[in-house]
Amino acid sequence: MDVDVVVIGSGPGGLTAAVALAQAGKRVLVCEQHYVPGGYCHSFMLGGYRFSPGVHYIGELQEGGMMRWLYEGLGLTKDLTFLELNPEGFDHVRIGQERFDIPKGRGRLAERLAARFPAERAGIEAYLTAIEGLASELMALSRIKGIGDVARLPWTAPNLTRWGWRTAGAMLDAHIKDPLLKAILSAQSGDHGLPPSKVSAPVHASIINHYFNGGYYPLGGGYAIPRACIRALKRAGGEIRLSTSVSKILLEGRRAVGVRLADGTEVRAGVVISNADPEVTYGRLIGRDQLSPLMRWQLDRMRYSVTALSLFMATDVDLRGEHGLDSGNYWLYDHADVDAIYRDGIKGQIFEAASPSAQFLTVTTLKDPSKMHKGHHTLEAFCFVGYDAFSKWAHAPQGARGPDYEALKSRLKDKMLRGLERHVPGLSDRLTFAELATPLSNEFYAGATRGSLYGTDKTLSQVGPFGFQVKTPFEGLYAVGASTMGHGVAGASISGVEAARQILRCRMGEVLRQKGGALEVLPSEDTSAWPQRLRRRMKPRPDSSSADEDAPSIPSAIPPATTPATASAAACATP
Repeated sequence: MDVDVVVIGSGPGGLTAAVALAQAGKRVLVCEQHYVPGGYCHSFMLGGYRFSPGVHYIGELQEGGMMRWLYEGLGLTKDLTFLELNPEGFDHVRIGQERFDIPKGRGRLAERLAARFPAERAGIEAYLTAIEGLASELMALSRIKGIGDVARLPWTAPNLTRWGWRTAGAMLDAHIKDPLLKAILSAQSGDHGLPPSKVSAPVHASIINHYFNGGYYPLGGGYAIPRACIRALKRAGGEIRLSTSVSKILLEGRRAVGVRLADGTEVRAGVVISNADPEVTYGRLIGRDQLSPLMRWQLDRMRYSVTALSLFMATDVDLRGEHGLDSGNYWLYDHADVDAIYRDGIKGQIFEAASPSAQFLTVTTLKDPSKMHKGHHTLEAFCFVGYDAFSKWAHAPQGARGPDYEALKSRLKDKMLRGLERHVPGLSDRLTFAELATPLSNEFYAGATRGSLYGTDKTLSQVGPFGFQVKTPFEGLYAVGASTMGHGVAGASISGVEAARQILRCRMGEVLRQKGGALEVLPSEDTSAWPQRLRRRMKPRPDSSSADEDAPSIPSAIPPATTPATASAAACATP
């Protein structure tokens, strides 16, 4: 046996599993097909600016929060600092001419909503209580041991019993009447990629609850998370290899015994963990001929989440002073019919309309002022789109898809900018850089089936017992990532720790047992509260050739050739 554990992919699920198992004394190897680590958490350079397209905020980093427990328990805190987004509005919702700022704190949110919609006060309180209860009861499901516990669910988990098999739209309709209020409460649907009428109520509730205590952004950008994980992995004796594609999961009977790399090398392992999505893991790396009829049916019927256009920009405009923007995210909707907006986006509304009917906008240099480069701000904007319009170029070489593809990108970039101009007038004329990435970038850089942002679609028929589990039908094979326990940075990270827990056959607390110190959390809106060592990073530097020369870099143990300074495009995802 070459190693104890081989991990396919270095997204947050693969890395948390790798770190936890290496810290438990296992010999761990992570194989990443991209030339930078992190999956959707990686960062990249374009036009001299650093972008972090897959991480826009993370929740539950307050004292006692799940993600703080995870990062501290894995001993990542010496290499990881978070910045708290504007607590008065970490998410800004704009629906037509209406603006609503979502504040930190469940109680403050309830009061702010009730002040704007006084006739809906009772419904607002009941809805938020149901959200909170449903999220809490989902966490308790892991304690169910037998049929007796299941029979008691109507009493022990009343919210789950009522809403577990219903949509978020049904949950909203039961509590709220005002269409604008429904739209505000649905605005964060972009965090799972489905309209209220389609998404599972527990999935939507988990997202809303995740941000009740505010939103946080990693200092240095999204790559700070994989960087911290890789440093912890190496301290524990683990290894990561970049530009190392896996072509096959090796089986002996119904047991996984290792992997075959694209160059033909075989790596034998007692445990294999796949951070790839189900189509890649089961359809490609194992092969449909090795699956049971039931699993082939499940794989064939599975639908993948929405994909997006991603616009990366830089500007010399003072976005705070001239336009009043801050560290919060901006959800921009043309009207209050959120269901229609999502349906139209997926069907390709942007191809016919002058601009998309909804976009997500974030200013990364207001979240993390240390990322300012030459006094310029960097911005990232996203809008949902269907994959099919790009499929004809899917097999063309990256960077050589022809003039028709480049012309389409140019038209779509102009449409997105036209929509953003309604909220940031004059932006187009003051851009110092702008580049559009399509769903094909997600497919190429992150290996995401059909460019999906969140793994499998989180509809009622594809989550929970109907979805893919961490423990697979193959002995010694585990699956982690957005298509298992949950999506996004938090869901994927937790799936990795859960895989480690199952492999080690212990309690979660025994996995998260490192003592790396308290996580440092600083305010995005007040850099004067930052320690001097960080404030020094924001001073103008005579050599402006690098956007983040003082920022933490990928560990030096990784060969420099695998971490190029620039890329033509990069994988991207909404929060």
